[in-house]
Amino acid sequence: MIVLEKRPQPSRNWSLATPLVAVLATMFFGGVLFMVLGKNPVEAIRTIFWDPLFGEFAFYYRPQLLVKGAPLVLIAIGLSLGFKAGIWNIGAEGQYIMGAICGAGVGLAFYPMESILVFPLMVIGGALGGWAWAMLPALLKVRFGTNEILVSLMLVYVAEQMLASVSLGLLKNPEGFGFPGSRNLNEYASATSWINQDVGMHWGVAFAFIAVIFAYILLNRHMLGFHIRLTGEAPRAARFAGVKPARLILFCLGTSGALAGLAGLFEVAGPAGQITIDFNIGYGFTAIIVAFLGRLHPLGILLAGGLMALTYIGGEIAQSQLGLPAAAIQVFQGMLLFFLLALDILTNYRIRLRKSEVA
Repeated sequence: MIVLEKRPQPSRNWSLATPLVAVLATMFFGGVLFMVLGKNPVEAIRTIFWDPLFGEFAFYYRPQLLVKGAPLVLIAIGLSLGFKAGIWNIGAEGQYIMGAICGAGVGLAFYPMESILVFPLMVIGGALGGWAWAMLPALLKVRFGTNEILVSLMLVYVAEQMLASVSLGLLKNPEGFGFPGSRNLNEYASATSWINQDVGMHWGVAFAFIAVIFAYILLNRHMLGFHIRLTGEAPRAARFAGVKPARLILFCLGTSGALAGLAGLFEVAGPAGQITIDFNIGYGFTAIIVAFLGRLHPLGILLAGGLMALTYIGGEIAQSQLGLPAAAIQVFQGMLLFFLLALDILTNYRIRLRKSEVA
């Protein structure tokens, strides 16, 4: 008889090993999925994880790691602050969209004026857009005790409707021959976030690294970071220590919203180039996987963001070369979170074999 026995204290070894084991389990069962779909599982896994780094066209795909990884890391860093404190922002996708809308709106309001001030104002607009959208569930939770998971998630669908609305109306390109979508910000020198497009470097990449450093210092060298960790690990002790729950909720949700908004702004002003109906591609939800895969640690999130970026790029290669459906790649990415959470139980419990008692 197999039973789970609670450990006296969480296992540090399993805590560190769980992400690696989850990745290996995802590769194995993902291979089974691909085989069921009639594809060679070894070739599919090689295409996803090997070809973007060392394949024939790796020189093209490697810069895409920065492009895909930057928004994931930026959003996941913000989410991790709240998750560590037990504050669950599941609506980063909506904040990402609102940051893109507000930031792009600022830039297009100044078009075609050329000024070094345009892009900094767009950055501020993007951060404020994401922050304001995150403050809705934050204020509702503080004032009325609502569930931030449900409120933030429902606001994603509101944001998507607003994205469709501005793509067809307020931000629609007047010279776009009636097609939905804004002007291309990459053609507006004062509004682009690209630093060097050939190597995939834009300001979102720089801000992602800055966010990692900021979060590391905050969590390990600042009293606020101690309050965040204490609230998540021992809520009662946090109250006795004088932690103000309302302030912590506002800070964590506001910060995660601002970082998600920045990710949206840098994406629309760089790789995406314009506001369109299908601008959002799920970075806000994938960042949840990145946050947990990185164990809510800034450096771990940086590595996890690179891994998830690899599955994005490798997945696109597998779709074009092997004919794998996009849904299969999404399931493959979802497996990673499933196995991570499932195996995480071994951090607090050990498996024991007991002889079943005969009645």
